[in-house]
Formats: sequence, structure tokens, C-alpha cells
Amino acid sequence: MSVDIPTQLDLRSIFGPVFAEIGEGALQRELDDVLPDQEVGRLKELGFGAVRVPTPYGGRGISVRELTQLWIDLAAADSNLPQALRGHAALVEDRLWQQARGHDQTAWFERFVAGEIAGNAWSEVGSTPIDTQRTVLTAQPDGSYRLTGSKFYTTGTIYAEWADVYVRREVPGQEPDFAIALVDTREPEVTVTDDWDGFGQRGTGSGTTTFAGAPVPAGNVLPFGERFPYQTAFYQLNLLAVLAGIGRAALADFVHHVQQRERNYSHANAARVRDDPQVLARIGEASAAVYATEAAALRVADAVQAVADLAGVADEWPERVAAANERAEIESSQAQVVVTDLVLRLTSDLFDTLGASGTALAKGLDRHWRNARTVSSHNPRILKARVVGGHLVNGTPPPYAWAIGRTTP
Repeated sequence: MSVDIPTQLDLRSIFGPVFAEIGEGALQRELDDVLPDQEVGRLKELGFGAVRVPTPYGGRGISVRELTQLWIDLAAADSNLPQALRGHAALVEDRLWQQARGHDQTAWFERFVAGEIAGNAWSEVGSTPIDTQRTVLTAQPDGSYRLTGSKFYTTGTIYAEWADVYVRREVPGQEPDFAIALVDTREPEVTVTDDWDGFGQRGTGSGTTTFAGAPVPAGNVLPFGERFPYQTAFYQLNLLAVLAGIGRAALADFVHHVQQRERNYSHANAARVRDDPQVLARIGEASAAVYATEAAALRVADAVQAVADLAGVADEWPERVAAANERAEIESSQAQVVVTDLVLRLTSDLFDTLGASGTALAKGLDRHWRNARTVSSHNPRILKARVVGGHLVNGTPPPYAWAIGRTTP
């Protein structure tokens, strides 16, 4: 029996109206510094967290490319939301990978379809050395685990029923290793705090999550080495889509203000700002940059999909998986170098189309640059061009699942 897979047009008709509603309140939420709790709730109810879940399990079974387009559309409405759902999307991707390799994930698919989502909890701040984690998963006599520690930059966890946590696992009689623990945030031993103090992406909920001996069933623990291999490219793809959406939103806002502007300079090229050829050229340049950012993100999505499609043969042909994964990683790095520059430039240069009133706090036009700058700061952009160059010239493999932490000179 054939299964109908939604087309991109179908998906936009389903999610577009909700995205539009979300966008209507985005500026006020930014000005009021309010978390988009209700908006995340709407997305849960609509099944946004299950769009990649196969249709036989109640999801929509869409491709990575289609998901990326939805991320871009959502980011254009409110750039916080697709980033807040980044960790969830990665967990879904991992469950799809495990399912294709013969490990039944029905229970997780059912949770996703029911509206449950996950946030990420990987990074630690302070004195944690770069090669380890202070968050420890300790084996219990009954075979279960307890998790103790604290994570920062736990994007999306404040909205989520689950936390995807990177941990050091300790089992008596064995060498410690690294693992992924899926922790129920509704447990009383889990505390999520909205203390993210960045100047952009304020609504992502990227604060602190603390685990005070939180229980973790053995079935919710996965050795880190068994995680889906294209996770780094996938995480970066999400941020590329967020940047593309920010660019689109900035362009739309500035076009609106240029259309409405009545004041002008005495030495302008036309009586109306909207007729000034230099202003129009600046708008056109920004539009071209937005086009390029979206195209780049979608191309990376295709490279990521190529790896995902190999899940069923990963054990038989690991070299094919490795080659496809390397391509996805390099393409995501190439795109980061270009997309970051384009969006940071356009969110600044568009101010040339308005006067000083364009900087008014009430207009909130600065949020686009602040959000883009914050998203871009999640990635070591200055290192990406070197990674690509080293790969092309010397065949140097790109870094996978890179970490951040205290280093020793």
C-alpha cells in the first residue's frame, strides 16, 4: 500500500498560518523579553516535532530538505523557535538512524507524535577540561543510572519533556566512557533555569539545566560512538536555516519601513525614499543575499539527507557512510563561511535605507543583527575556512562532534 508523503506546498499550507501568527507577536516578545512558551505549545499540538517521524508511526515522514525549508520559514517568523527545537530534531534524527539499523524506536516515535520534545544539554562552562565532562552518569546496582551535574547552553530544554545529555558514564569495574543520556525533565531532580544572558536569541531558553541524581533507565543510555554520524553537519544545518530565516525577516521589515517612509534627506536621489535608486539597490543586494543563504542551506540539507539514506547499510558499507558524512561536513562548513558573512552584512547594511529613526528601540530592527550575530557565535566561523582548505589541499578530515572547554597552553 502506498503512503502519501506531504509535498512542500502541503506542509506550508499546514504550518504557514501558525507561523504567521507566531510572527505577529515576535517583535513584542523581543521587546518584553518574554519566552515563546505558548508558541512552542502550538507547534507541539500541530505535530511539528514529529514531521520526520515515518508515516506508519503517525508522523509526516518528510525529508531533511523539507524540514530545512520549514526551519527557514519558522525562523523568518521567530528565529528563536527553530533553534530552540534544534536538540529535539537531532534526537529524532538519531532515533530514525537507530530504527533503520534494526533497533526498534516505536516508543520514542509515539512520544514525538504525542507532542513530547527534547532539548539539548551538552555544553559545560567554567573549568571543565575540553576532553571530558563533569556531568556524571553513575550506574546503580539495579542496572539503572543516576545523573549528577550541570549543563549550560541547554537550548530548548526549558520547553521540553526530555533532555538529550552528553555525559561521562561510570560503571564499577569498567573504564569511564562517554554516552548520551535521555533524561525526563519532569523528574523532581531536574531543574531548568532561564539564565541565558546573550544579547540575541533570547527566546531559545539556552540557560542552565541541573541534574541532582536524576534517574535514567538503562534503555535511555546510548554509547556516544553509536550516535547518528552526521550529527555535527545536522546541528550546523539548523543554524544555517536560522540565519537564512533571519535574513528573510530583516529584508521584509526594512522593505516595509522603506515603503512607509515619508521623511527624506535634502540631497537624496529622489523625492520619495522608495524611489531612490541607491536605496533600491541596497534592498536588491539584501534580497540576493537572502536568496543565496536559503539556497546554500537547502544544498547542505541534500548532503545531510544523503548520509541519512545510508542508515540501513551502515554496518555493511561503513566506508560509504564515512564518505557521504565527510561531504556533508565540508558542505556545512563551506556554507557557514558564506552564509554568516551574508546575513551579518545585510542585517547591518539595510540600515542605510532608513534614517536615524530606523534605530528606534520600538521598531526592533536591531534584533535581526543581534540574533544573527548570536547564532553565528555558536560556531567557530574563523576556523571553518581553514578546515575546508586543509581538506581540499591535504585531504585532512574535518573535525566531527567537536567540543569546547578549558584547554592547557
